[in-house]
Amino acid sequence: MNDILTWILDTVAGVDPVIRTLLAFLGMLLETSVLVGLVIPGDTIVIVASTAVSGPVEFVTLVAAVIVGALAGESIGFALGHHFGPFIRGSRLGRRIGERNWIRAENYLDRRGGVAVFISRFLPVLHSLIPVTVGASRMRYRTFMAWTVPACVIWSLAYVSVGSAAAGGYRELSGQLHFAGYLFVGVIALFVLAVFLIKKWLHRRELRHMD
Repeated sequence: MNDILTWILDTVAGVDPVIRTLLAFLGMLLETSVLVGLVIPGDTIVIVASTAVSGPVEFVTLVAAVIVGALAGESIGFALGHHFGPFIRGSRLGRRIGERNWIRAENYLDRRGGVAVFISRFLPVLHSLIPVTVGASRMRYRTFMAWTVPACVIWSLAYVSVGSAAAGGYRELSGQLHFAGYLFVGVIALFVLAVFLIKKWLHRRELRHMD
């Protein structure tokens, strides 16, 4: 297990740090852009990129890139919703999302306002629909940013911190413990499980504001 994991981490670390950072930026931009976020695994890209972080400078740079990428993607979604909201909703891809999901996004925004913008960053499907829905609403861009910036900061810090800490811990222990690889996988699995449970709890808690 250690040999396989070391090879994977070394392969990721072998990619130029600038390219890794740009890929994380691009992944988040696409993940938070209109509808594309439903198929782009931005969280996976960030976790993988964070395993190669080798110092404070790379950590801060990656976190900043992920934040900027997320905000850029959400800004694109806002702009598209503002100018082409009804067209996007009626498009083939928009129809595949389902009218029920669009109505849920509208209801959630109407009833929760800025809180919906903040929480939607951590909810499946809605994190891609809310920027478009906000753009088509009367909420100002400045208000939208005031609520989504802190959510993106929290999200980015959480993912980059866990990925870099797990990989760093593994590298320190791999020479001493033959089961260090299983500890790394366990940490990542626990984080993924925690994220899943938190998302499920948030969705259940907020569901009454969507229907």
